[in-house]
Parts: sequence; structure tokens; C-alpha cells
Amino acid sequence: MNNFEIVSVNISLKKGTTKKPVDAIYLVKDYGIRDDAHAGPWHRQVSLLAIEDIDFMRAKGFEVYPGDFAENITTRGIVLSELSIGTRLNIGEAILGVTQIGKECHKGCEIMKKTGDCIMPKRGIFAKVIYGGVIDTFIKGSVIAEHEKP
Repeated sequence: MNNFEIVSVNISLKKGTTKKPVDAIYLVKDYGIRDDAHAGPWHRQVSLLAIEDIDFMRAKGFEVYPGDFAENITTRGIVLSELSIGTRLNIGEAILGVTQIGKECHKGCEIMKKTGDCIMPKRGIFAKVIYGGVIDTFIKGSVIAEHEKP
């Protein structure tokens, strides 16, 4: 079983902007994160990106931090982009179901303006809330049901 750690939890009130770190987030089943712009009844309720990927951008000379790539949850110790759609993640009380790996980067996002590059389309993942709960930083998570890639 793959275990990982939560480094930061982040929200924004508006789409297309960076997210700001908060002390905790509350996930609502089939909806997403309370008070986050991306919440709603769709397949990209929660976004995740690894701190290792943010560190990769830092190594290229960019001053970037958790939330700058508009991810809701910043992890450590798991290669998110290698997970399969359908994989379930247990984080604290919550359970997320992976719905999408990567995304098409929309023009004019804050990180593209700042750096000219974005790792979210290649390395980030999206999920739906299967079971809600509170998530804060440094909580542990694990892959509880991994689907094989086709």
C-alpha cells in the first residue's frame, strides 16, 4: 500500500487563480471542498499535486509554493501522475476517487503568467469526494484501492 503525507491544503474563491494555504479543508461527498471555487457536482472536485513536482519547478529557478499551481492538496511521497483513474485515496476521514490525470492548461492561468511553464497539466490529478471529512496538513494518506492501467 502506498502511504503519503499532506504538505498543504489550499483553496481559492475564484477559478483561474492560485490557491491560498489554509489550516484545514472540509470535503463534502459528491461536491468537493467547502468554500473552494472548483466545488460542485462534476468530476474535478479536488485537485492534487506533489511537493516533489513543485520542487522540480523551484530547481529551475522559479519561486513557487503549494497552492501556486491551483492544487487543493499538496502531497509528499507519492507519484500522483502514475495512479490510474478509479484509484481510491484515503486521507484522514475522507476518501477520494481519482477521475482524471493531468489536464489541458487554459491560457492565462496565474502560474503560466508567472513562470511560462506549468506542471499541473502533466503531473496533477483530479478526484471526486467519495466520503467527506476534514483534512489538514501533515495528516497521512494511503492508496486503498488501486486500479490497473488499461
